[in-house]
Amino acid sequence: MSENEDGAERTELPTAKRLREAREQGNVPHSRELATATVFGAGVVALLTMSGSLAAGARGWMQTALTPAPDLWQHPDTLFGHFGELLLDLLWVMAPLAALCMLAGAIAPVAMSGLRFSTKAFTPNFGKLNPISGVKRLVGGQGAAELLKSLLRVAFVGTAAGLVIVHGMDGLRAMLNQPLEAAIVDGLGFTMRLLLATAGALALLAAVDAPYQKWNWLRKLKMTREEIKREMKESEGSPEVKGRIRQMQMQLSQRRMMEAVPTADVVLVNPTHYAVALKYEGGQMRAPVVVAKGVDEMAFRIREAGERHRVAIVSAPPLARALYREAQLGKEIPVRLYSAVAQVLSYVYQLRAWRAGPMPDLPPIDMDEFARPGGQA
Repeated sequence: MSENEDGAERTELPTAKRLREAREQGNVPHSRELATATVFGAGVVALLTMSGSLAAGARGWMQTALTPAPDLWQHPDTLFGHFGELLLDLLWVMAPLAALCMLAGAIAPVAMSGLRFSTKAFTPNFGKLNPISGVKRLVGGQGAAELLKSLLRVAFVGTAAGLVIVHGMDGLRAMLNQPLEAAIVDGLGFTMRLLLATAGALALLAAVDAPYQKWNWLRKLKMTREEIKREMKESEGSPEVKGRIRQMQMQLSQRRMMEAVPTADVVLVNPTHYAVALKYEGGQMRAPVVVAKGVDEMAFRIREAGERHRVAIVSAPPLARALYREAQLGKEIPVRLYSAVAQVLSYVYQLRAWRAGPMPDLPPIDMDEFARPGGQA
């Protein structure tokens, strides 16, 4: 099991941030066996599909190369240019095959790790020139894996090629007695069978190597639990700091809420466990707004502040509990509580207008404390 410099075991899968940073640095899984099999297979497929055009182009090139113009012998200084033209013609004949192989070579890494481009991958890494590190790679697990792949490559390709040669030995002997054209056709057929068998062996090796390289890449990027905790702290912040921030935000919110209690029109209480302060300005607000609410100790502080600033304190337990649960601080009260709150405000306004005589009683408030929005019980 892999370990880091501190000796801690890397038992946790890499996080998304670790994977992203690795890809940005050009550290992606790659399989040389997959690239080799893709390029070789593309070449074999190109030879099968474009054999006619390639053969025609090669035949025409050979005719041109083997039958030079007579005036070339009279002007030796033009021979260099003629050889250059022949080379360009040969490259043009082989261009489709080369282009298909180059395309396959570009597709192989994309299929392995996706389309990635990183400038850091081009940065020279002189640490790779360290001979000690090279020796460690040779004698370590990576060196053993490369040795095993080499043995498998020899075994797969050798077995595939050997089977084709053994089964085609009679045909090879028969070519000695065949006409030239028939021998060429049979020889090309044997060569194509040999190439196909080799391509199949390389594809089988790539099918083994590509998943291994992906697994090995993830294994090397594994993290310790301490590294994951450290990364979480860096990305999300320390839990202690976040808790302190939440505490300060709560204290600030409570301070603003207590400062808004003196501006309220009424404080509805449970009478002891809940307290909700409402404010309503006719013509400016569509409905009363909750400026403060709290339970237990906070409810006591709201009620105490209301009494100190002569805000009307009304005991309406079901309504106070419903407002505390459903209403949001700084927002308008729920629609279903309009009627009940209107009765309370009407009572408060009567108290304000009362100067002499008996104090009016609070009329019974018609409401369902636990009704859902829309009138459903």
